[in-house]
Amino acid sequence: MVLSTLDWVIIVFFLILFAGIGIFVSKQAGKDTKSFFLSSRNMPWWLLGVSMVATTFAADTPGLVTELVRTNGVSGNWVWWAMLLTGMLTVFFYARLWRKSGITTDLEFYELRYSGKTASFLRGFRAIYLGVIFNIITMAGVCLAGAKIANILLGISQEEMLLYASIIVVVYSTLGGLKGVLITDFIQFIIAMVGSIWATIYIVNIPEIGGIENLLINENVVDKLAFFPDFSNTEALITLLIIPLAVQWWSTWYPGAEPGGGGYIAQRMLAAKNEKHATWATLFFNVAHYAIRPWPWVVVGLASIVVFPNLNSISETFPNLTKQMQGHDVAYAAMMTYLPAGLIGIVLTSLIAAFMSTISTQLNWGSSYIVNDFYKRFLKPEATDKEQVLVGRISTVLLMLCAALFSFYLQSAADVFNLLLQIGAGTGLLFILRWFWSRINPYSEIAAMVISFLIAVFFFVNGKLDTPMVTIAGHWQLVLGVVITTFGWIIVTLLTQPTDAKTLATFNALIFGNESKFKGFGNKTISFFCGVFGVYALLFSIGSFIYGNTLKGFVLLVITTVLGIIIYKLNKF
Repeated sequence: MVLSTLDWVIIVFFLILFAGIGIFVSKQAGKDTKSFFLSSRNMPWWLLGVSMVATTFAADTPGLVTELVRTNGVSGNWVWWAMLLTGMLTVFFYARLWRKSGITTDLEFYELRYSGKTASFLRGFRAIYLGVIFNIITMAGVCLAGAKIANILLGISQEEMLLYASIIVVVYSTLGGLKGVLITDFIQFIIAMVGSIWATIYIVNIPEIGGIENLLINENVVDKLAFFPDFSNTEALITLLIIPLAVQWWSTWYPGAEPGGGGYIAQRMLAAKNEKHATWATLFFNVAHYAIRPWPWVVVGLASIVVFPNLNSISETFPNLTKQMQGHDVAYAAMMTYLPAGLIGIVLTSLIAAFMSTISTQLNWGSSYIVNDFYKRFLKPEATDKEQVLVGRISTVLLMLCAALFSFYLQSAADVFNLLLQIGAGTGLLFILRWFWSRINPYSEIAAMVISFLIAVFFFVNGKLDTPMVTIAGHWQLVLGVVITTFGWIIVTLLTQPTDAKTLATFNALIFGNESKFKGFGNKTISFFCGVFGVYALLFSIGSFIYGNTLKGFVLLVITTVLGIIIYKLNKF
């Protein structure tokens, strides 16, 4: 499609704004590592919470939701809706603990909680494993999604898109540090929400759809509207609901939904003014991420089924799509081609912003691992703050380059999602228990990491073979990975010695003080369940209003309000 002058003005204006923010805060961000990676630990909850939401709104997220809706209906989203339980666990049990630790990155936790050379090795290895390998895989998926959008809406190649977008995002990430990322995240979130909601309203009312009422009764859509899978369809029930709710949420490690908190979510909590702000930020993130934001993508996904009922209709409409780029996830970008001048500029800006907010966060988070947990810890302990910031900026550029190159080896958002889930399968329970179970030691973590990674590599390679060595459905691969990895690290834990008593005592004194580590578990547990049911009630309340079920929508909204009041009273926010 051809963009108007107005569209280009909107896009260029915001690109210049994002780069300008990085330049504006660069002097303050470059003072020391705490300024660059944690913005001096004085950030308010609302800015951190919005940043968490903006980061998880990647360029591949609308495509992933669209793909899930097209293949399994609205209920297909339970594969990630179930992760709300992980998020609420972090809110009420771990947010305060992370902020109390006072560390710079969550990897410092290893030498705070464990002792000896194995703890040091674990910290250094995880810095490369997560900060480089895992991080590059995540960013590569985002790069691929951005390339698909650019190919459909702008007609440019994957190489061109990555070159242009990477330059801007690297500029403000390398100059502005976390503060630059947080400020741009805030602006990008507003643009993204305005763009996605406005675009959804417009698309629903194009002649091909004919309004929300016609969409909901369309023969291609009517069997995909249910919030829950068909309980008479055993396979769908197990795949979409039972495994995510019974196994996946507590057992798998996934960026942005780490059991017990971690990664860039932990980075935001560590940058908060205090424990209260850390908790509020994480709570806001979970409400916005799981309940408020998904519906525009869901509705566009449903609309895409009417306009592009199958993959052939997409490939025929967009013949320049390479075989690698074809898939149900491109349907979201395909629907954006129906937008008028001006609105398409805003939506494109929002998608570019989504790409940049995620990539910039991953870059800053990944480089913090490289600098704080590898370079300074093992290569040059005497490095000055300025030198560390320089290394952080160099590693930011290199991470971006590697992610862009690796994106050419991926095919769809769902592929990346499933690969990351499989790599983290079975490690989640360890991250939940390590704060409270003193038996867990560095060998437990090493065992979990190695076993889960080897299983994931085996299934990934096996799936690429013309004649697979074993044939197991993807959801059972996940369960098998969880079972083997969990039993593996628990056995290793019981066969090895726990961390020495002095280190454990120091850790417990710092995190829990003189109080029992299980103090307030009753209120926290009640708050956890209220939070889970409250957010799900809000999610389905919004869905009910969209579906025209006003009474059901109001009832669910009242339930959300009551549960919110209970949470407030129990936690004295």
